[in-house]
Amino acid sequence: MPHRVFFLNGPNANLYGLDTNGSYGSESFASIEARCQRHAAAQGLTLDFRQSNHEGVLVDWIQEARLNADAVVINAAGLSYSSVPILDALLAFDGPVIEAHMSNIWKRERFRHHSCVSRAATGVIAGLGALGYELALTAVAELLKP
Repeated sequence: MPHRVFFLNGPNANLYGLDTNGSYGSESFASIEARCQRHAAAQGLTLDFRQSNHEGVLVDWIQEARLNADAVVINAAGLSYSSVPILDALLAFDGPVIEAHMSNIWKRERFRHHSCVSRAATGVIAGLGALGYELALTAVAELLKP
């Protein structure tokens, strides 16, 4: 049975690709999801790719992952820098957690240089756009090998 991965995206990720001059590039959220689904399948993973603009929904999904997923990949987006509830939910999850950011958060505004989520993360990938999302899935596949 393939390992199941929850890939959780936070506020405004659904807007990827709409501002081609912005930090997130021109690839749409739907295109990134399709790319991740293909990559996960190639890695032998089942992918549950989700996005919400609401902190509590993300917390609920992380809690759901405790029973229904082997790993979590998360881009908590703007909530990365402030959400203790997301951190606490991730700390209660026993599997690998990969924090992924489309942009290099350390090249951006100073407030983005510290992520609450990082304390719960097995690893962090930032600044590689959608490729970073694929690399996060590759990392999960490796971490879940017996």
